[in-house]
Amino acid sequence: MISWFRRTQLAWHVLRREKARVVVALVGISFANMLIFMQLGFKEALFYSCGRPHRSFKGDLALINPDFETLIAPQQIHRELLYRSLALSAVEAVHSIKVGLLPWRNPETGRGRSIQIIAFDPSFPMLNDAEVEAQAYTLTSLGNVIFDRLSRPEFGPIQKGVVTEVNRKHVEVSGLFSLGASFASDGCMLTSESTFARLFPDRGPADIDFGFVFLKPGSDPQAVQAQLQQLVGKAARVVTRQQLETLEENYWANSTGIGFIFAMGAAMGFMVGVVIVYQILHGDVSDHLPQYATLKAMGYGNGFLLLTLAQESLLLAFLGYGPGLLLALFLYDQASAATALPIFMTTERAVGALLGTIAMCTISGTVAARKLISADPAEIF
Repeated sequence: MISWFRRTQLAWHVLRREKARVVVALVGISFANMLIFMQLGFKEALFYSCGRPHRSFKGDLALINPDFETLIAPQQIHRELLYRSLALSAVEAVHSIKVGLLPWRNPETGRGRSIQIIAFDPSFPMLNDAEVEAQAYTLTSLGNVIFDRLSRPEFGPIQKGVVTEVNRKHVEVSGLFSLGASFASDGCMLTSESTFARLFPDRGPADIDFGFVFLKPGSDPQAVQAQLQQLVGKAARVVTRQQLETLEENYWANSTGIGFIFAMGAAMGFMVGVVIVYQILHGDVSDHLPQYATLKAMGYGNGFLLLTLAQESLLLAFLGYGPGLLLALFLYDQASAATALPIFMTTERAVGALLGTIAMCTISGTVAARKLISADPAEIF
């Protein structure tokens, strides 16, 4: 195969002769690649951003409501269930988190926008973040919050010392940290459970959204998980940190339809590429059918002609992939800046798209080859 590619440059000369057609093909392939990259980028940004808070939480195991689906629609459990876990010898400590959504008032425009609120005990900051740990003590003052500087700009120009309202209650920004917006929420703030109770007067102090269990060194998380599940029964569900993140991803992938839409968009981009490349290769075969028939009459078999068409397909795939990748990188930067979402290229996605481009062009070449195989020199001449 390699020696054949070195001996003949027929495919390259055919493509080079039809410059206008090749340009159209490369534009089409690049566009299809860009569409695939963007859809997959948005899909991965959805999963990555929505699972980011879960990855930031501390703890080995989590107690959640059995009906839990997503962070933006929490279901509470009673704090007493969390304290039960202290009966296990492998448990070192337990801590809780409360979450919710409330309107944040832009201090400049006065407009409200929903912000995600995460509350915990300031003496033990539950986010694995150096900035949060250094500033958590400021949350001991009622009404103080730590604001996510990566929130969308619609919340206003927020700096330390800014005073505004959340749910018509005065709050003061005592610090900043970095988490980032997501498809679920445009911004986030941290506060204490005392301030949380002031912002959510209808929530009982014994109701928590997440109970996190910290295990002693050397403990087996799976074994403790099974023991703790028996201990709390059906009143709560015990999950690992990875399982908690997977539950969040499953919600956005299956319950909302957003993940399906992005996957369908990528599939449509693939089909667009197949159609475009097929039209180009089919046109090439039709225009050069007498020449291909002459080669068959000279003794070249279908294998030689099919390999030539396969070489054309691969050349189009590699030539069209590069511009599509560069365009996607540019659009990733633009989209990330405009939406504050974590849209970035990964090696796995770049390699997967290249393999998809090769498959796209191979499928097109296979379909276009049917006319080439059926070509009869006697009929054409």
